[in-house]
Amino acid sequence: MPPKVVFWLLITVLLTATAPILAQQAKKPPRVGFLIASAAASQQTRLEAFKRGLRELGYVEGQNILLDIRSGDGKPDQVSVAAAELVNLKVDVIVSGGPTSTRAAKQATSTIPIILTLEGDPVGDGLIASLARLGGNITGLSTLGPELSGKRLELLKEMVPKLSRVAVLANRDQLNDRNQQKEMEVAAKALGVQLQILELEDPKDIETAFQAATKGRAGAILAQAAARLLSRRTQVAELAIKHQMATMYSREEFVEAGGLVVYAASTADLSRRAAIYVDKILKGAKPADLPVEQPMKFEFVINLKTAKQIGLTIPPNVLARADRIIR
Repeated sequence: MPPKVVFWLLITVLLTATAPILAQQAKKPPRVGFLIASAAASQQTRLEAFKRGLRELGYVEGQNILLDIRSGDGKPDQVSVAAAELVNLKVDVIVSGGPTSTRAAKQATSTIPIILTLEGDPVGDGLIASLARLGGNITGLSTLGPELSGKRLELLKEMVPKLSRVAVLANRDQLNDRNQQKEMEVAAKALGVQLQILELEDPKDIETAFQAATKGRAGAILAQAAARLLSRRTQVAELAIKHQMATMYSREEFVEAGGLVVYAASTADLSRRAAIYVDKILKGAKPADLPVEQPMKFEFVINLKTAKQIGLTIPPNVLARADRIIR
């Protein structure tokens, strides 16, 4: 065979062999947006859990996947701006950090898949048709918010047996909170407890709410408005101690900041499992075909240091059920 023919045959073989590799290198890694309403610094545990979930599935940030985090920094109007930024970046999927983020993402896009991670009642909030038959571009994980709200009230009553009035710190503008209140009202009636609903429009209303709870002779606080209060969690914990109030939360970060007790679905586990939805969607699944899943892990954490500061003795049978005790 003439040398020229051999040369061109070798070139053809090399080009054929390297073409798929070059095509693969030219393909851009998928972009995933993570949208949160509160300050990003307050969500590091959740973000790390999500990244760990991605790593478990073989994704390496910056190599075969890109992660764009956008935050509203605790300002509701800024969440919509952050959602629009993710849409403009043409992300392949948006992971929502909570109800405020979900609403902003839903308003920003009807085509990009949205993954829920901290949605208490996605059916009641009108985000999906049902847990099994979704429709639209939204799927993910529920925190069982309404179902757990009654349980939180029961635990408060167990910790403070003489409890007769509970003040509820609620978001004025969230349907999810109203759905949870309905469940609390059922539990309150069975427990012989009266509820005092204190709606928060702005974080600056926190101190006024505690004053109203004290004036209303509430024996405990149920902090329902987690997203709105998260960036002020230290302030909330200090006010609870100042007013000698037992306080129940729905996020572990509050107890770490000095709050008394939390009972909730594990936010870290939900965030880690959100990566599974991302993986399925990046591989071609449609959100409408992926049912919303319920939490598998729950957190019951008690801060005994705080209990001592407010002069509360936690019954031994309640302490025995705690997943973790801060001493």
